Amino acid sequence: MGSLTGKVALVTGASSGIGYATAKLFAQEGAKVVVAARRKNRLDTLVAEINQIGGEAIALAGDVTDESYVQSLVELAVKEFNGLDIALNNAGILGQSKATPELALKEWQDAMNVNLTSAFLGAKYQLPAMESSGGSIIFTSSFVGYTIGMPQMAAYAASKAGIIGLTKALASEYGSQNIRVNALLPGGTDTPMAREFGDTPEVKEFVKSIHALKRMASPEEIAKSALYLASEASSFTTGTAMLVDGGISICKT
Repeated sequence: MGSLTGKVALVTGASSGIGYATAKLFAQEGAKVVVAARRKNRLDTLVAEINQIGGEAIALAGDVTDESYVQSLVELAVKEFNGLDIALNNAGILGQSKATPELALKEWQDAMNVNLTSAFLGAKYQLPAMESSGGSIIFTSSFVGYTIGMPQMAAYAASKAGIIGLTKALASEYGSQNIRVNALLPGGTDTPMAREFGDTPEVKEFVKSIHALKRMASPEEIAKSALYLASEASSFTTGTAMLVDGGISICKT
């Protein structure tokens, strides 16, 4: 039996990268999974892959900044799988990398809406679904804006740092109801978003070099840490900003 057997999980941002890998791992560990993202074709491929390994999954495509869509995801989990035990709120964007005075208000708001407001909306509907039996809510944050400041990333850093504040507030608010809330802070990970940051050999080598491990993570490695936070292995862990960053936060060489 897997560590998530009998559990129901919801994963946003599941069409690629960390979300895709985590949804597959959750299914391998026995969870029934609702997968969410904007790209329906990628979600359909993911569901087919989960079915091939003997798992159960259902997809619903949409925009996580749309409150009705976020509500529908939770309703789908309850209707199809009779509940919700785990949520990985992973959808996010890098946004525009610009000097702060050049950043348009809409560009700032877009980063906030996708990265932070969607996390709030997720929790707003996921928490009531977990109140009767407890659960684990996980937000994907970042070391950027937490342990490290990076130039031209004000909106991304602020939105990801805001997730950590949200995590701490919700963990305090719902701990007595056996709902754990944690933030996962990956380091450099080989995902489409990372390639938006820079896809040249020079940029890749630079990113590797600033990690203590001198490499980037695979999405599957970050998924294993999400599994830890989702499972009973972390039963006494809540309100944390959990760094899974290959030592980028401490590396000075």
